[in-house]
Amino acid sequence: MSNAATSNGKRKYVPKRNWAGTIAYILLAAYLLYVLTLFDINLQRMYVGIDRGAEFIGRMMPPNFERYALLIEGMLESLQIAVIATTVGVILSLPVGFLAARNLMPAWVTWPARAIIVACRSFHPVIVAILFVKAVGFGALAGSMALVVASIGFISKLFAEAIEEISLKQIEAIRATGAPFSSVITYGVLPQVMGRFIGFISYQLDSNLRNSTMVGIVGAGGIGGTLFAAFQRFDYDFVSAILISIIAVIMVAEGVNNIMRKLYR
Repeated sequence: MSNAATSNGKRKYVPKRNWAGTIAYILLAAYLLYVLTLFDINLQRMYVGIDRGAEFIGRMMPPNFERYALLIEGMLESLQIAVIATTVGVILSLPVGFLAARNLMPAWVTWPARAIIVACRSFHPVIVAILFVKAVGFGALAGSMALVVASIGFISKLFAEAIEEISLKQIEAIRATGAPFSSVITYGVLPQVMGRFIGFISYQLDSNLRNSTMVGIVGAGGIGGTLFAAFQRFDYDFVSAILISIIAVIMVAEGVNNIMRKLYR
């Protein structure tokens, strides 16, 4: 900050320019322009793309729900994958989250736990699903295992951070009574983080429901496989029916999540 003298003798505040920030913004803008040149964006391609997009949407209308049995089967399998992956992921995330909390555990315990979290978060669920498809074959098992890995990476990280933000007064009071570590966790930690933990679970269930569609595209079960097969057959009216069904299920899941958050506030 700097000051400048005025005609009446008083000093006027003149903000000091942050040259480092200005240079950083200029470099960022230059890099964005460079990246745009690599995409070969031009008006002709945009015009052709809009025309083809309109033609594609026209072929998707009206939606075809005649093969509703195949549609329901795929959606039920996606729901099963999401529920199983979330349940198993939550069960495995609890101990990992506790071990990764730096206010409860020593450093030699938290570092390996956080390494597990980083490993689970390093790859997209589709990449993990491809690995499990190669390991256990096509089907819902590969998709469930892939989403379990994703659930551990997400829930464990947020759970550990929630534990690190709790008040230690309650924990110290319980420890002063000579209570064992399990009682400290049960009566000192869980009551302070349970509301947020329920929110994490509901969000992860919603995320797994969406990701179950993606992992199905690589052969890991669910409605994604049905969607990919419809695209390959150029069966775009059935594709439209599948997309509408996915949106409807996600909207219902969002409503359930909102109810769960209200119940545990």
